[in-house]
Amino acid sequence: MGDVEQAITLIEDILNDHGVPRNVKSSIERTMEHLENEDDDVKISTLIGVLDEASNDPNLSLYARTKIWDVVSKLEELNK
Repeated sequence: MGDVEQAITLIEDILNDHGVPRNVKSSIERTMEHLENEDDDVKISTLIGVLDEASNDPNLSLYARTKIWDVVSKLEELNK
């Protein structure tokens, strides 16, 4: 499984977590849509920025925050 597929799988885990606030879920859903659309020319660094901002939400659980960081880590591998 490639890094993009692993990132998408991690994102799906986050979206299925009922403890994640709606505003964070919407940011994460947009990120997943961009990753799934291969024709999309959004830069990986932009997606990393969106996820980083989402991870700073004070209402986010530690578990979900760690999962977001895992996704960011996968995306940073793609950005090299």
